[in-house]
Amino acid sequence: MKTILVTGAAGFIGFHLVRSLLEDGNIVVGLDNLNDYYDVSLKLDRLKELGVCDLDLSSETSISGCNSYEGRFTFVKLNLQDRVALPQLFESYQFDSVVNLAAQAGVRYSIENPASYIDSNIVGFLNILECCRHNKIAHLVYASSSSVYGENEKVPFSEDDVVDQPISLYAATKKSNELMAYTYSHLYDIPTTGLRFFTVYGPWGRPDMAPMLFANAITCGKSIKVFNEGHMSRDFTFIDDIISGIKIALVNPMSSNDSPPYQIFNIGNGSPVALFEFIETLEDSLGHIAEKIMMPMQDGDVPKTWADTKKLNDLGYKSTTVIKDGVAQFISWFKNYYKK
Repeated sequence: MKTILVTGAAGFIGFHLVRSLLEDGNIVVGLDNLNDYYDVSLKLDRLKELGVCDLDLSSETSISGCNSYEGRFTFVKLNLQDRVALPQLFESYQFDSVVNLAAQAGVRYSIENPASYIDSNIVGFLNILECCRHNKIAHLVYASSSSVYGENEKVPFSEDDVVDQPISLYAATKKSNELMAYTYSHLYDIPTTGLRFFTVYGPWGRPDMAPMLFANAITCGKSIKVFNEGHMSRDFTFIDDIISGIKIALVNPMSSNDSPPYQIFNIGNGSPVALFEFIETLEDSLGHIAEKIMMPMQDGDVPKTWADTKKLNDLGYKSTTVIKDGVAQFISWFKNYYKK
């Protein structure tokens, strides 16, 4: 049994990770600021699934236990930027490891709201690093992103590729996180592991991402926007495979004998899917054909992603969910959730 801090615990990936860690018998503290980047009610419903309810949403900082998992889950409403409360949280729990998934997400949103990305993804991550440093955390795992590869034309994308040309501020903050983690690993021997996620989808997904946007529009008989006129492909990765990869990375830190104890992994499916194929799979699951509006490429977007997962495969990772099965599970949840 370990005591693990998961930030971004009310988010899509964070929720699934917390649930899986609890099912494994761990003690988990979940942190989230419950911001309104997307519908807060979805975040609250995720927390209810974990046994958390009756949160004080009016307070900047609040703590709530759960009525399931033998009381092994505690939820903390807190901003990562809080330089007083966050260190106090670390001192109170003495975490064995930390998984930092909290971040301001979204490539396109970063063009309109750059300050929120600096506050959360840079300032917040620095505070996490400082808390790990002063509390001798054995392993920090943090979310990076496939967006750091930018318009890299060499495929599949490898962790050894040069990633010095991000084309969105979101990507730049994630690359900055990797550089900051390297520095802290080098200076203070903190084992850090960065995870470059590739287009995650599945039940309880984010409503600002294509699967949910498309499913909503198709269900309501509305048109969908198809960017770059559909000439795009993504390494769609089902949430269960993502969680498997995170947990493998979590128990495989670099040795403190390595200098620095720093590593990066891709977590993807390793098999890109054309955007039109993905849309057709959604249409088949929903039983409706979408009206499509062809759009130009969005600023900050990339035409393709494709993960080379060999490094994580060597530790036992394998993405097993094909797109048809993953979409079917997503749509089953989507119909049930929004029917309620």
